Amino acid sequence: MAEHSNGGHTAIVIGGGLAGMLAVTALIGHVDTVTVIERDRYPEGRAFRKGVPQARHLHILLRGGSLALEELLPGTVAALGEAGARRLYLSRDLLTRTPTGWQRRFDERRHLTLSVTRPVLDSVVRERVLRAAAGSATRVEVLEATEATGLTGDAGRVTGVRVRSRDGAPGGRSERELPAALVVDASGRGSRAPQWFAALGRSAPQEETVDAGIAYATRMYRPKDPATAPDAGVNVPGWPECPRGAAYVPVEDGKWLLTLSGVRGHHPPTDAAEFTAFSATVGDPYVHELLDRAEPLSPVHGFRDTCNRRRHFERPGALPEGFLVLGDAGCTFNPVYGQGMSVAALGALAVRTTLADGGGLRPGIAAEAQRAVARAVEPAWLAAVGADRPYASPGDTKAGVGERLSTWYIARLSARASIDPVVGAAFRDVFSLTAPPTRLVAPQIFLRTVFLPRRPGLPGPPVAIEAV
Repeated sequence: MAEHSNGGHTAIVIGGGLAGMLAVTALIGHVDTVTVIERDRYPEGRAFRKGVPQARHLHILLRGGSLALEELLPGTVAALGEAGARRLYLSRDLLTRTPTGWQRRFDERRHLTLSVTRPVLDSVVRERVLRAAAGSATRVEVLEATEATGLTGDAGRVTGVRVRSRDGAPGGRSERELPAALVVDASGRGSRAPQWFAALGRSAPQEETVDAGIAYATRMYRPKDPATAPDAGVNVPGWPECPRGAAYVPVEDGKWLLTLSGVRGHHPPTDAAEFTAFSATVGDPYVHELLDRAEPLSPVHGFRDTCNRRRHFERPGALPEGFLVLGDAGCTFNPVYGQGMSVAALGALAVRTTLADGGGLRPGIAAEAQRAVARAVEPAWLAAVGADRPYASPGDTKAGVGERLSTWYIARLSARASIDPVVGAAFRDVFSLTAPPTRLVAPQIFLRTVFLPRRPGLPGPPVAIEAV
């Protein structure tokens, strides 16, 4: 892509992963050119790559995320299905063990979740984004093996990005500047925006953290006999009295991923034999028993960067003109809850809607878009920090009275949801990011949660599917 002397109607997206590609989709039709700055080189085919450290772990696309993705890129959900993504209805196709027992299995067809490995998801989305760009008036170029080293401009306005090649060619390490009217940071958990802000002479945004100290480890399996494979995935989240968890979920090509997790002092090992032994120590023996009928296909891969971190770029004065933050660069969640990809899609859709309603690029539009992204993030943030708060470290942002009350209420509600189809449907609406958190305090849900007696869940994994 030719470099524009004044930035023109040019946008730069830092990061060519899922959030970066979705950012491109949001910008198509609103700028003349988009340049994507990607540190890696994309692999041939649908293979794992170094720049996505979570790629070998479990990934799901919640209903709210798939709806947003489909609105951004029509036909993508079907394309993921053709590539092997598994369709799971949460209550029917995911058996969940709660602190009070197993959740009843309702034949509820409203919370479709896609389970797919990250290389398949990334490649399908990238192919469709570039195809959509090719059919539009917006020119898109991806600069692979290129690193963003800083921002250009001043404390009031970002005017572009400094980059350098990572190919190792003679002279390739020298920096150059790419001007742009808008820079989108979609560089993920490792975003250096706070350091780049300091270099421009402005303060980093206010930051919240809630770190449960959770680590997890994942291994891929294949059932020895497909005829005896489970007919549903399994989820055994940890709870304070048993802070170890497991999720065993099907992905493409008849394979299954097992992710084991635990908080401080209970981290799962990456040694193969110890990993298997750890699976017997979670809150129910069912997952461990399933491993007797499966063969491992991969080593065990660990991951420990699970802190919930939110940078409030949306607050007044926190964002320079011409800069926008999307995905994990602004708000990152404990990956155990499977929200990140869905929130990235919802955030990108919020950006596109803001640009369309606001008449494209103009002064102040980035701040408006950032506020829209924050609204899209809020439900998932509240859910993640509410679940992790009981394990939080002393240095984390303190919970207020409102958060403590909501944590108590959510604990009671989730127990009720495991046996009550009405409360359960509302709970899954919010978890799937298709309804706002206020759905959980609607009169019918509130009354059933607070006033009906607490009852245990089922004593074992349910086989029967109940009509609703």
